[in-house]
Amino acid sequence: QVQLVESGGGLVQPGGSLRLSCAASGLIFSEYAMGWYCQAPGKQREMAAFITSGGTTNYAESVKGRFTISRDNAKNVVYLQMNSLGPEDTAIYYCAAFLTRGPASTSYWGQGTQVTVSS
Repeated sequence: QVQLVESGGGLVQPGGSLRLSCAASGLIFSEYAMGWYCQAPGKQREMAAFITSGGTTNYAESVKGRFTISRDNAKNVVYLQMNSLGPEDTAIYYCAAFLTRGPASTSYWGQGTQVTVSS
């Protein structure tokens, strides 16, 4: 049974930082690409940051230079370091795992962690 468990969310003041963690179990973590997605109130879920199994990263334009995604394959954890947070970053942040083999693809999602940026 695959589980993705996010942690590290909370309330932070504008300009502050948070580090989100996503602990994965029940899968061969090193084989999966991992992503952090955010869903603000009334908006669609969208990608914030993505890291391939090989460590290549990709970021949404809105977070480039402020967010950093990383992974620790020994611990089965993916992180999202978020700096210079603003109210526009307020959202539920979801961790996701993706594996594509030929025509078949598999994805798993966590339950999400709330990030609120407010003074």
